[in-house]
Amino acid sequence: MEADGGELRLGPFGDTCALVSVLFSCLGIAFRFAEIEYVAKVNDLIGAAKSYGTLNDILDKDVENDCVKKQGSHSRNLRRVRLGLGLIKVLFEQFLSTQGCSLYDAATTAYGQVCAPFHSWAVRKAVGAGMYTLPSREQLIVRLNETDCSVQKEMRRYIDASSPIIDYIDNLFLARNISLDW
Repeated sequence: MEADGGELRLGPFGDTCALVSVLFSCLGIAFRFAEIEYVAKVNDLIGAAKSYGTLNDILDKDVENDCVKKQGSHSRNLRRVRLGLGLIKVLFEQFLSTQGCSLYDAATTAYGQVCAPFHSWAVRKAVGAGMYTLPSREQLIVRLNETDCSVQKEMRRYIDASSPIIDYIDNLFLARNISLDW
């Protein structure tokens, strides 16, 4: 995924992020809205790859046009995709933290840490109500077509692979003095 100079290429990044949408769908109706939003943002980035080579390129252009935080900008969509990646990462970390951890507990904690700070009260309440429709821990493992043993390995693999990508994206914004609180 790296271009010359260690920058992430937009095309492979978008294609890889598209694979994560399957994880949202396995969480059922509770995460359906998140899945729809995530897929739309990823598709925008995949389309942007026809004009821009790297993640840096889209940020540079949006900074130049003073539209980083504007709805529909590639930079805003990148930020939203990063939040989606982070949500799944924290959910998996919570899921793996204890054998008895329910998916409800893991998802509630992940949402509270990653997305809730950016959502209105009404959205937070709707998400909270939707959490009760999550599949059980065992149902999720079946939906992922894994076993209890293999799901731990695959979730750990996702956590390990996504962590440097999430940090990289955060640093792209911070290097341009763009805060991450939006």
